[in-house]
Amino acid sequence: MKASFTYGDERYDYDVCFTPDRRSKIAIHVHPDASVQVDAPEGEEPLRIQRAVLKRARWIKTHVDQAKEQKRHALPRRYVSGESHFYLGRRYQLKVLKPNGSGSAVKLMRGRIRVETADRDPDIVKERLSRWYRQRAADVFERRLEAIVEHVDWLKEVPPVRLLTMKKQWGSCSPNGTVFLNPHLVKAPRECIDYVIAHELCHLKEHNHSPRYYRLLREILPGWEPVKARLDGMAELLLNE
Repeated sequence: MKASFTYGDERYDYDVCFTPDRRSKIAIHVHPDASVQVDAPEGEEPLRIQRAVLKRARWIKTHVDQAKEQKRHALPRRYVSGESHFYLGRRYQLKVLKPNGSGSAVKLMRGRIRVETADRDPDIVKERLSRWYRQRAADVFERRLEAIVEHVDWLKEVPPVRLLTMKKQWGSCSPNGTVFLNPHLVKAPRECIDYVIAHELCHLKEHNHSPRYYRLLREILPGWEPVKARLDGMAELLLNE
């Protein structure tokens, strides 16, 4: 459900995502692309949702402005010190350094992604960073897949996973049962990674988006809709190279 409100001289649009958990509260998120998402229990009255949004109007404006400013500096990427890069849903500042010892390395430490390389050419830094993301993605995806498969009764074995860089998709699956995941997905929060994995696992049984498919998805990941909306709100920045 789409809605909007006015604060000062500006209008702010937001998407309302309903979750099946009636115990959950109304939660407001401002995504990195400056879009606003409101999570609400299924069946919540529109007036209560609107009141909750208006109550935090100033907070929303502040975070939307911050997101727009960060986005303006993030695109296009130049692969130099000071840029923001994502890993598991968090922003990290890129720091390009000369290596202390021999060879090059990429390290995650003290809130920064440190790329140690003798050659600071942006193409070289990008290549080092891309390789690091792929290594991290392979490890994270394997662990999350194994954790999710434990709760999928109709899967007899863990399907093979391959990394495949895609410009607009997070994942896909082949007729022979191989699941392909975009290494850029490792930049997203863990719950978003779980959503994409669950999404593709369901396609192994239902090769469409029929009601049966969505029943399977809801069994594996109840309340997946807000998670998908969150991932959609981060897509432009996470897929950007």
